[in-house]
Order: sequence, then C-alpha cells, then structure tokens
Amino acid sequence: MQKDIVAMKNICKTFPGVKALDNASLQLREGEVMALLGENGAGKSTLVKILSGVYTKDSGTIEVFGKNIPVMTQKTAAENGIAIIHQELNMCPHLSIAGNIFLGRELTRNGIIDDKTMHEKTREVLNRLGLKLDPATVTGTLPVAQQQLVEICRALSIDAKILIMDEPTSALTNKEIEQLFDIIRQLKSEGCGIIYISHRLEELKLITDRVTIMRDGKFVISGDYSSFTMDEIISHMVGREIKEKYPHEYANIGDIVLEVKGLNAGRLVRDVSFNVKEGEIVGMAGLLGAGRTETLRAIFGADEKESGEILVDGKPCTINDVKDAIDAGIVLVPDDRKKRGLCLNLSVRENIALPNLDELSNNAAGVLDANKEEEMAEKAVKAINIRLPGIEAGSANLSGGNQQKVVISKWLMRDSRVIMLDEPTRGIDVSAKVEIYQIMNRLKAQGIGCLFVSSELPEILGISDRIIVMCDGRVTGELSREEATQEKILTLATMFENKTN
Repeated sequence: MQKDIVAMKNICKTFPGVKALDNASLQLREGEVMALLGENGAGKSTLVKILSGVYTKDSGTIEVFGKNIPVMTQKTAAENGIAIIHQELNMCPHLSIAGNIFLGRELTRNGIIDDKTMHEKTREVLNRLGLKLDPATVTGTLPVAQQQLVEICRALSIDAKILIMDEPTSALTNKEIEQLFDIIRQLKSEGCGIIYISHRLEELKLITDRVTIMRDGKFVISGDYSSFTMDEIISHMVGREIKEKYPHEYANIGDIVLEVKGLNAGRLVRDVSFNVKEGEIVGMAGLLGAGRTETLRAIFGADEKESGEILVDGKPCTINDVKDAIDAGIVLVPDDRKKRGLCLNLSVRENIALPNLDELSNNAAGVLDANKEEEMAEKAVKAINIRLPGIEAGSANLSGGNQQKVVISKWLMRDSRVIMLDEPTRGIDVSAKVEIYQIMNRLKAQGIGCLFVSSELPEILGISDRIIVMCDGRVTGELSREEATQEKILTLATMFENKTN
C-alpha cells in the first residue's frame, strides 16, 4: 500500500467574517494524482495555500513525509519538497525561463550571478519533461500553456515531491491539456504526489487515482475515483442532487434587438454579421482564436472597429468607445472577471456603483448619493442571490461564482437591452454554473437579448436557443437549437478559408 506523504488533520482557518476551514482534513499518497473537489468557496484553495505556506493555520496538524510541521511557511514548504502552481500564473514575464526558475535562489560564483550554470540546470529540467525551449527565452513571449510548464519546471528544480495544481487547464487548448496530462503521468511514475484542483470534472477520468471532496470548509468524503459515479461526486460537492445540468427555458422570442452588419476589427473580426432577438440566448461557438472574444469587444467599443454597422432595436448606433455601447444598452461580462470585470481592491458596493455613477449622482455637480448607492447594491445582490456577508465585503475575497454574479449584477441595474457574456462559467463550480444559466434564463424572460461565448460545447448546446459558429474571424454558420450537434458545430468551427492556390 502506498504511504501517505501528506496528512492534514482538523485544519481550521478563519478570515474576518468568514470561517474558511472547519476541521478540514486531507491525505496525499506517494505517486498518485488526488483530485481535491468542491464548489467555489468550499475551502480547497485555502487548504492548499496552508499546505504551501501562503496562509498559516489557526489550528490542526500537518505532517509531511511523517514529520510534524508546527508552522508551515513558504520556505518550510519548499524545503520539504512542496510546490504550488496557482491558477493565475506566478511568473515575471520580463525574465528569461532560467531567471524565473531560479528567481529568489539565484546561483552565484564569486558573488556574481552565474547565468551559465543556471542555463545548464534549466536545460536539464526542460529536457526531463521533453520541452524544447531555450532557457534564455523571455517568459512573457511564451503561450500560457508553456508558461505553465515553466512553472512545473521551477517546481522540479527544487526537487518537489508534492505538487499542487490549481485549475491548471482553465486556459489551455485540448492539445495543450494532453501535453500537460502526459507530464503529470510522468511525474506520477517518478513518485511525485499531485493534488489536482479542477472544476472540469470530465477531465478526472484521464488522470485521477483518488478524490477528496470538501463542502463549506469541511471534509466530506475521500476514496478511489473508480468507486464514485459522476452524479455521486456532484451530489457530495453540492450537498444535493442537481436534477438538470443545463436548465433551458423557452421564452417569447420577439423582434431583433441587436443586429451586426459587416463588422471588421483586426484580423480576427472579418465581415461579421448576425443578430440577436428579444428573449433569446444566442451561443457563439468556435475554436480558440476564432475571433469570438474580439467580436464582443468590438461591439462593446473596447476595441476599435474598422467598419461595419451596429443596430439596437433597429436603430443604428455610433459606438466609438465603451460609454457609447453602455448608453446604447449593450453591456459586456468579460472573459477574465478578475482582470477586466472587477476592481478587486474595492467592495461589492463600489463595484456595482462604478458603471452606474450617472444614475447615482443627484445633482449637476455629480456628487454621489450614498443612500442611492447602498440601495442599488442591496437590490443587485438580492436580484441574483449573491451570497456574501454584506455589500461592504471585499470583491477579492468572494468565490469565483459570486465574483461572476457581481460582474453581472452591476449591469442589471441599467435598462440594458443586450447582455454579452464571454465564458461566463469559466473557473466556477457546477452548482454556480447552474445559477448563471438560471440568471440568463431570467434575463431572456424579461425580453433582454443574451449573446454568450463558451468553449464548452455541451454548455453551448444545452443553453442556447440558436448557435452562431465562427472560424478564423468569420461567421461560418448558424444552427437552430433543434438541429445543432457537436459534430455540426465542429465542422463549421474548422471551415478555414483556403488561402493556398
């Protein structure tokens, strides 16, 4: 039987107003991939941050390779072979691969940084993973997938035997995911224990040996992956059975609310034309780099467009910037909520107020009405059931699902006609996803047109009333809900224009 290399028992951790961990426990064995599962806010990230020394525990015990660690710091974690690869990559983009791998522990000779030796050792660890990269390459020039592999190399360079991966595939293509999984299998065969956090449950069967499930900061159950069905895993995660994974509701579809004609904006938006009707959810499908995000940003005025026409309720709109789009009734929930959707250093109240300052000022001087601001925030939170201690809660401390709800809620306080959602369920748990779908259903029931981008085909097929498919910056087809299949979408998504003679 494999021995435990990590044993965390009865771990408690409290943040102001929130008990993040309540006697949580976790065991990791040598040479296994253990999936740590739970809804957003279940305590997974807090638990692994305690193991890696980012946070200190309030109580409980941590044993690594059978040795009790009373106080786990980041230095102690590294000394005990523990490394974490965060969901948001922790790299210095202006440094070389070698510079990042040895950052904070640079090798020196006679008091001078020894670049030659660092490059040699970097090449050794790159070769170990079969990566044909130059150690001198500036890290910021690499694709996200390769930057992630550089993070793994950094972990291996400290001889990590315990590797924590937090949502490692959220921004990767299928091919990149396969490469990552090959490396995970290799590390596992070398005796490395891997804690794997992911909301993409369909991936688990490819690499997982065992699962540990958490809920509300507590340990729920642990066991071999093969001993659970997917429905059982989801039920343990949410504490109830989810009857419908993709709840779709029919609404009265009205007139065209948004019409885009011949839109051009850079290489990935070429002669794009489509429409969205009142009370309709239109899914936008395509492969990575198809131009879907770029199309939404051009419509929203975030990126400059070269030509084309945008009409709302049949009236042409001049959209030169984001303010023009908002005034026209077009709003966007962006693909990266932390970078583009929220100001993480502000409270929920302040985030909801930001795009609505014109509604909240009560005089020509533009002075904000504090009572109005508070009322709006309370109304927004109640409208879509955002679970938080209060409207003054810090946005950075919310779970991914609740952060996404805040981004959506701020736009619901305006009389928006069209809401565009770019990957609205990325990085959130299965229960929060269902809540986002239900919000979209409520919006279309109110006569609002919803345009949403997703890279998950089952989601596109399950929620959409109609599907637009893009490839290489062009719309290559449109499918009704009834005729759409994964095969038809993929056929349209790979209709690249023939550029050879």
